[in-house]
Amino acid sequence: MSSRLGPDADRAGAVKPVDLRLVPAAVATWLGVLAGLHAPPGWLVAGGTAITAGWAGFALVRRRERRSVRTRLAIAIAVVAALAGMAVGYLRAEPVRHGPVAELAASEAFIGADAVVTDDPSIRAAEAAGEPYVVVRLRLEDVVGRGERAKVRTPVLLISSDLAWSELLPGTPVRVTGRLASASGALAAFLRTDDAPEVLGPASLVSRATEPFRAGLRAAVSGLGPTERGLVPGLAIGDDGALPDADRADMRATGLTHLTAVSGMHVGIVLIAALAIARSAGVRGYGVPAVAVLTLVAFALLVRPDPSVVRASTMGMISVLGLSVAGHKRALPALACAVLVLLLVDPWLGVSIGFALSVLSTVGILVLAAHWCELIRWLPRTLAQALTVPVAAQVASIPVLVGFVSETSLASVPANLLAAPAVAPATLLGVAAAVVAPVSGTVASALAWLAGWPARWIATVAEHGADLPGAVVRWAGGAGSVVASVGVVAVLVAVMPRLLRRPLWTAVAASLVVFVLAAAPTVGWPPRGWVMVACPVGQGDAFVIAAGDGAAMVVDAGPDTDAVDRCLDDLGVTHVPLLVLTHFHRDHVDGVPGVLAGRRVDGVLVSPLPEPVEQVEKVTAWLAAGQVPVGVARTGEERLIGDSVRVRVVWPRRIIGWGESAANDASVVLDVLVHDVRILLTGDIEPVAQRALLSAEPELEADVLKVPHHGSRAQEPALLTELGASIAVIGVGADNRHGHPSPDVIDMLGVAGMVVGRTDTDGAVAVVLTPDGELGVATRGAGVYARGRGRESSIRRSRTVAATPRRRTMPTPRTPRGSRSASGRAWSSSHAGAGTSTTARPTTRG
Repeated sequence: MSSRLGPDADRAGAVKPVDLRLVPAAVATWLGVLAGLHAPPGWLVAGGTAITAGWAGFALVRRRERRSVRTRLAIAIAVVAALAGMAVGYLRAEPVRHGPVAELAASEAFIGADAVVTDDPSIRAAEAAGEPYVVVRLRLEDVVGRGERAKVRTPVLLISSDLAWSELLPGTPVRVTGRLASASGALAAFLRTDDAPEVLGPASLVSRATEPFRAGLRAAVSGLGPTERGLVPGLAIGDDGALPDADRADMRATGLTHLTAVSGMHVGIVLIAALAIARSAGVRGYGVPAVAVLTLVAFALLVRPDPSVVRASTMGMISVLGLSVAGHKRALPALACAVLVLLLVDPWLGVSIGFALSVLSTVGILVLAAHWCELIRWLPRTLAQALTVPVAAQVASIPVLVGFVSETSLASVPANLLAAPAVAPATLLGVAAAVVAPVSGTVASALAWLAGWPARWIATVAEHGADLPGAVVRWAGGAGSVVASVGVVAVLVAVMPRLLRRPLWTAVAASLVVFVLAAAPTVGWPPRGWVMVACPVGQGDAFVIAAGDGAAMVVDAGPDTDAVDRCLDDLGVTHVPLLVLTHFHRDHVDGVPGVLAGRRVDGVLVSPLPEPVEQVEKVTAWLAAGQVPVGVARTGEERLIGDSVRVRVVWPRRIIGWGESAANDASVVLDVLVHDVRILLTGDIEPVAQRALLSAEPELEADVLKVPHHGSRAQEPALLTELGASIAVIGVGADNRHGHPSPDVIDMLGVAGMVVGRTDTDGAVAVVLTPDGELGVATRGAGVYARGRGRESSIRRSRTVAATPRRRTMPTPRTPRGSRSASGRAWSSSHAGAGTSTTARPTTRG
């Protein structure tokens, strides 16, 4: 029996107390790093002085008491750790936020620089311009801008339309020219260029040494199916660039995304296999840890030694050694020490949700899983660990998931249990294929083929798990939710030992989870009472207005045929009485064949400006092939669709400007009334047209506002805030290169008290009319069609995220549009030009 208690049990069977002395130091370091990254210098000095003075006073007052030397030492270490964290955080953040590069970015300066590639480039999907682009992190080292030169070591994110950047390896020195734009977080700026890189020298030795293995694995899986071709490299070395978006969405819905990112689990699998081979070969004593270290170093180099990999290697090593060698008594101090060192080396980990989840998951594995595994004596130990490890990791992560992710997967635990037997074979076979690829491509291909079978099983689990109606639960987040989640964790920690001791109780709990998955109240999509849905079609617009059973008016079709087709399928739309194309830019019309596919379309209304010509010709050919009548929108025109939808064209009254802006300003703007809900659909009109519209329609009002031009900075404040709208909806693609939506616009909508739904972070956004007459927003989860590439699988879930009154009982006085405040005019003029904003902030809820 004592053998079941693990390495922390003494000879009498009692469990030794856990050593927690380094935990306060780790927590203090984390808090100090957060303060250093965000607080101004004055606050840091004051805080550091207060901490030091408080500790000195405490030491002087308590110096005569017989207190443990170890306790006093632990407090002293925590104080020093907090001060060190504050200093390191400030020193790392200061050059990023206030250095020469940040100052140049604030004025959007054009620069030339010598830089070093610090990560693998990635190719992003085509957007409205129809061209893919490359995103890659650089470290600027020698910058020339505004007539001045500066030596720096500053991280930036380069965005380029020249695909030659995608061929560079980490560590490659380059010379680049481009325009800077402000960024946030660990980045000092975005750097945009259309030029090819000027390579100044070879890539780093590590990149050149490991690239044959990585390229060999990509070649070895080239003969497999699309899913296996993307999943095997993801499982083996974290290279998931070829994973189809449908599989990516399924894995997100079932909590399996960690399988395609190098995590502590991957490190643990490789480490356990290496130690088993070493022991079978007769390695003993100090040779075992030596093999472990060499394995960790080799694996980290293979998958790229970036901060996330270092973090994963550290957590994986601690988890494996803690469960198999040292026990949680010794592993927890090691984890605390690792957290302390990692934060001091890379303080930006302190604001990383991934780092927080890694730490909490490791704590759960070491503390909860180690204890729970001992309670399941009615199962073999291997199976008990397979059951308790994912559950413990998920339970420990709940507070962070609730506070920052606002989503968790109820399907995660059963999906991880079902996928678990396939993870190790797929990972090890994939790694083996990469290792032998430079020597024998034939053997590597055979190993990759074998790895494809367990990978296929994982994809099947994700696909079926994502289709469960209650697979994902979402919430509003916030401090209250975090406090409640801590209570939930406490209850689970208290209850789980009782459940796990008895097989019957365990079976009852598992059955309850299955019941919740199968009969959750959020039983699919679309939500009941929907009046409008913004389809997640990537960087573009596609809006659907309910017009009766199986019928809907569609406004714009987005840039992707499959994305809009799937969205309409999910809404059950088989009849489109009217398709409106606000203007002919690709991000609004390239999905037209998806609207026509298998549906009856009665007619199409288009912008009076037939530009760009090539797009007009393409759309005309599609509609002619479908024998769909086409009409040009005329201001003042009204239509009745079915019994519930009234449509009035309120713009364009004239053509404004030239080029791309002219097409935007010629967008068809619709005032739609559906079930007594007023919706204003604005296309991509820019400030000049927005002001002209308000002048021509002084009584214009709306309950729901479609924010123009994907939430760009170019907005007239009165249009956003003076129509009386309580809900704003933005059609926008994730990670788009335009910086849409602008944080300034999001802030303005929030200050105006509006609920904001956006397709980049919320996925499909539905405006819902509840039975009691309340107007609300329901979302279907981010990433379903994140970039509009390929046909996504259906994630059947929805949730109500807000409810707002449809009508005020008394009108609220509004400032006349002709007498806007000086601040409003200044905001409009300063943001009138199209530009690039900082990265988007979280959605503001009214």
